[in-house]
Amino acid sequence: MQIQDKIISSIPVFEVSETLKEVIHFFEETTFSHVAITENGEYLGVLSENDLPCFEPDKGIEKFRFEMERFHVNKETMWMDVLEMFSRNEANVIPVVDDNQMVAGYYNLEEVVDYFIDTPFFKEPGSILVVSIGIKDYSFSEIAQIVEGNNARLLGAFISESLNDIVHVTLKIGSENLNEVAQTFRRYNYTIVFGNSDDKFIEDLKERSDYLEKYLNI
Repeated sequence: MQIQDKIISSIPVFEVSETLKEVIHFFEETTFSHVAITENGEYLGVLSENDLPCFEPDKGIEKFRFEMERFHVNKETMWMDVLEMFSRNEANVIPVVDDNQMVAGYYNLEEVVDYFIDTPFFKEPGSILVVSIGIKDYSFSEIAQIVEGNNARLLGAFISESLNDIVHVTLKIGSENLNEVAQTFRRYNYTIVFGNSDDKFIEDLKERSDYLEKYLNI
């Protein structure tokens, strides 16, 4: 999936030789987190809205040359990598730089997220299942095989968390009943972190717990 048509050109770009006056005005009048700075037309970096209290209107942007952040994407960057760039830099806008190091425009977080929501992962009917396993044992091909081996469709999957050598994988599965899929994942030593309420394993545990509690109270 490509998102080049989401590049916007309505956000300004400032030259490092300019003063901070217009940059201050930009941040005060918008909710954008960053703005691109160029030097002789070539991309140099971005100034952050977090530094606004330090800006003085009559000072040059040049003064903040070494405080600029350097992140950007290009037109060939895939949409998942663009989302990662937003998250990694806590930004809601990212410069798009072409092969000549010129700023072609920006990606706006809101529009990229809307693009993500418009994918089959969100739009097609299905169920969400989150499984976890050790990172050394993680295999996307095995996950797909488990899902499809239960006559279900894998509509999408991504690593939603990675901590202490354990990865959580969020799956969108085109199946009305996740029970057989969940049971197969358990047989392959996956832990079910989250699944639909029709997960028979959870229901069985609850029923046995209720029975044991009643037995102990006799």
